[in-house]
Amino acid sequence: MKTANGNTSVMDMFEKGQVLKICAPMVRYSKLAFRSLVRKYNCDICFTPMIVAADFLRSIKARDSEFTTNERDRPLIVQFAAHDAQSLADAACAVAPFSDGVDLNCGCPQRWAMSAGYGACLINKPELVKDMVRHVRNQVDNPNYTASIKIRIHKDLRQTVDLCQKAESAGVSWITVHGRTTEERHQPVHYDAIKTIKDSVSVPVIANGDIKYLRDVESTHELTGVDGVMAARGLLANPAMFAGYEDTPLQCIWDWVDISVEQGTPFTCFHHHLIYMLERVSSQPERKVFNSLSSTSAVIDYLQNTYGSVHDLRT
Repeated sequence: MKTANGNTSVMDMFEKGQVLKICAPMVRYSKLAFRSLVRKYNCDICFTPMIVAADFLRSIKARDSEFTTNERDRPLIVQFAAHDAQSLADAACAVAPFSDGVDLNCGCPQRWAMSAGYGACLINKPELVKDMVRHVRNQVDNPNYTASIKIRIHKDLRQTVDLCQKAESAGVSWITVHGRTTEERHQPVHYDAIKTIKDSVSVPVIANGDIKYLRDVESTHELTGVDGVMAARGLLANPAMFAGYEDTPLQCIWDWVDISVEQGTPFTCFHHHLIYMLERVSSQPERKVFNSLSSTSAVIDYLQNTYGSVHDLRT
């Protein structure tokens, strides 16, 4: 579905009644090559990694390194970190011709982000978030372009509901809720909190947190009533997860090799993704050998010798 032509909107996808499957923004990882891979395996919408809006606007080098796309990379949401409305709106206007929406990061719990006024600290500034959403809506010259937010929850859920309702009043397109507080890392996801938020707003709500298998998509939908789910680490471990595979299939591994070679993916990124993909399907001695490889050709040789080539799948 190509939606960046101004005639259709990502919002139309929510009206089809299915639970949307979304690739999360992941620093270093949800770049064009990986987005190209997960789109082959039933991923409906992809997010870019978080980009600091002020740096993006200030530096051509930052724009070139942080944001790459192509005509097949749709629907695409560009996630920005920002702490003032005009920077976010300016960044949105810059990427609008090449994407389908922008998302404001209100969930990153890392200390550097929060100390700079970005990420999860914004959940405590509902009026600012409201202003930022409104600026994007007013200044991007495409009524179908979306403006969404990704948040964490408060200990006092009434504050989260207030934030979401204020964002809704400013015209937010949808809200992604990571069902943990800023302090929580690996604790269980608060599905009850996500359901409360879903029941408190009329815009679509996306659930994020602990989506590791396709069955988690349905169970999360049943628990919360959300309109979509977003996965991060689950997709890193198995980019074919949304197509129903329990572990990364060999075809997906070779698809990644093909995409990476075609797009010129730097070796470190190429290798790291494969380390994640092979973790559940390889033994510890195999992982030790694989993790020490230092060139693309060595990786390809290893994969052919250990798992067989993609041609073996077709014979």
